[in-house]
Amino acid sequence: MKYEPGTIVAEGDHVIVHGGFSGFGQPVNWIAADIVRINDGVLVEHWDVIQDEATREQSKSGQPMFGDSFAIQP
Repeated sequence: MKYEPGTIVAEGDHVIVHGGFSGFGQPVNWIAADIVRINDGVLVEHWDVIQDEATREQSKSGQPMFGDSFAIQP
């Protein structure tokens, strides 16, 4: 399994990491947004949103969901 972080945004005690998972045995990669809340240096809350990565044919914008290119699907 491989995780590749992309955009990371922080404001106050919240951090959002947009990234991609690959190589974990599923037919398509996953794109995820992890949202965490930090209090006094301790992670106190975590939420995530996970979605199958769209192929070039499925993309409404013609752009990949993550990175600069579409993933090669097995």
